[in-house]
Amino acid sequence: MTVLRVLAAVLGSAMVIGTVHSAVLTVVVPRGERVLVSRALFVITRTFFQFYSRGASQSRRDRIMARYAPVSLMLLPVVWAAGVMTGFVFVYWAVGVPWGDAMTLTGSSITTLGYQRPDENGALALSVTEAFLGLAIVALLISFLPTIYAHFSRREMLVGKLASRGGTPPTPVELLVRLHNIELVHEVDHMWPEWESWFVELGESHTSHPALVFFRSQTPHESWVLAAACILDTASIRASTLDLPRSPEAELCIRAGYLALRDLAHFYGIAFNPRPRQHDPISIHKPEFDGVYEQLRAAGIALKRDREQAWRDFAGWRVNYDQALLGLCALVQAPPAPWSSDRAPEYHRPPVLRRVETGR
Repeated sequence: MTVLRVLAAVLGSAMVIGTVHSAVLTVVVPRGERVLVSRALFVITRTFFQFYSRGASQSRRDRIMARYAPVSLMLLPVVWAAGVMTGFVFVYWAVGVPWGDAMTLTGSSITTLGYQRPDENGALALSVTEAFLGLAIVALLISFLPTIYAHFSRREMLVGKLASRGGTPPTPVELLVRLHNIELVHEVDHMWPEWESWFVELGESHTSHPALVFFRSQTPHESWVLAAACILDTASIRASTLDLPRSPEAELCIRAGYLALRDLAHFYGIAFNPRPRQHDPISIHKPEFDGVYEQLRAAGIALKRDREQAWRDFAGWRVNYDQALLGLCALVQAPPAPWSSDRAPEYHRPPVLRRVETGR
């Protein structure tokens, strides 16, 4: 019996320590950490939401999946509390508390209700420790949710702003044509510093708080990943096709964008080539680019005359973010949009975590 109690103490302590460690990595550590408990919860919850949304229309699927990340996030403290309570049941039994009393005591302690008080000093110390851990989990949740929604609000501000300029879903053609119609296409370069900062924050916040990746936009036809695709493609067209002086700001925005998307793809185990070459194939074909070229020319936008070179330059920029972008579109089940989610792989397959060099 003594051996069993020692084993119970070790098992219970490991469960408590592992659960607290998971909570700290998820909430406190300011960098992207792969946490087994959090990932398992999100994968299980995603399976239920995908099953429920199977066969639904696009708008209904969007409404269903919009609840996926918030529900999973709210379940995290429940899982943490359950892990701590289960671990302490074993520890209480190990110090001599009967099983029935141990289960009652763990609920009394973690909720700080105090409807049961242990008699032994060892069990009492454990009960106080569990109460502190219960309060810590509540404190983590209180600090965690405002941070999540503050990042979400800042992300969506520019997504909504882009919708008024580039349509829903946003496209490079719509964005450039609208700017041209109001005689602002020559000022498109004013956008890049703002979006460069957006990409930098996106890469930091969405790896530190991975649940943000699955938070959907306000309308069914908007998405942060579609906004990223539109801006990167527009900047690539600006750098390769528009007959304007070279814009270093556009090129820096592209770099910030593909680094952010690669970081997210790396975190979620989405395969991509970290060191693509300029002539590697991309998901966009030349006839599609030619169609966009003709649309821009028909709108009266000044374009470079060498269309072949423009296509090669555009493909050379797009290859840096093409695979990561399509993988993220599949991961978040982005709404249909040209040049992004319309050619993404099947999204019902959960990604496999793997270590991939980002090739910065």
